[in-house]
Amino acid sequence: MNSALDDEILALLRFAAGKAIMPRWRNLAEGEVEEKATDDLVTIADREVEAFLSEALTRLAPGVAVVGEEAAAADSAVLGALSGACWIVDPIDGTGNFAKGSGHFATMIALADGGEAIAGWIYDPRRDRLCRARRGEGAFVDGERIWTSPSGVAPPALAAMTKFMAPDQRDLFERDILPHYTPADAPGCAAEQYPLVAFGDHDIAIYERTLAWDHAAGALFLAEAGGRCARQDGSPYRVDTDRKGMIAAATAQLWDEFVARLDRSGYRPGGD
Repeated sequence: MNSALDDEILALLRFAAGKAIMPRWRNLAEGEVEEKATDDLVTIADREVEAFLSEALTRLAPGVAVVGEEAAAADSAVLGALSGACWIVDPIDGTGNFAKGSGHFATMIALADGGEAIAGWIYDPRRDRLCRARRGEGAFVDGERIWTSPSGVAPPALAAMTKFMAPDQRDLFERDILPHYTPADAPGCAAEQYPLVAFGDHDIAIYERTLAWDHAAGALFLAEAGGRCARQDGSPYRVDTDRKGMIAAATAQLWDEFVARLDRSGYRPGGD
């Protein structure tokens, strides 16, 4: 790993958390939380962190575009940069948890090129924990390399973000898939869900929405730890597509068995 870059990114993440996130944890004032879409919140901290990181990353790598969640929400043309060299920023993943003062949240940065993530950082400010990865170089937590392992739970532990599924697909999933697994509580935060799979707390996670800022860093982290993260048809995750559906698993065998069951049931992401 490029330790100098990792140190620089960690310093930026810690500064942003100390300046804008943690002072507002359970301390958001009236008017500092907005609903930018149905069930999709944004806070003043999201906006301040994204603005700071966008400026700092641009200074760090002039000429590399920055695609931030809030910038994309304001102007979808920003998404066009995802096919080239770009930073991808989720200022607070788990904003809903942050806004209500309970649950997990974190800041994520990914570096992508050609539609693929090549490096990623997930910073949990409450734990002061940094999960990071670079393609082909492994996954690390606070400097220690990690490898995935199954939870050992029988049947395997499955976390499912069902609220984003199409109603008919949700019904099918809950009827034909969930009963074959041990339900695990989804944390409402991809920045926490990917580590839970990588650490062996959960065996499998299924996502319907696969927005770049939610998944670029986490999918790479899990893959570099030895897990598997891919579309239901087996194709790799790309940051520059609006396709729905992704399955993350601690091992290739868990992934294969789960996808085989999805296929037999007729489940399709997006209801396709």
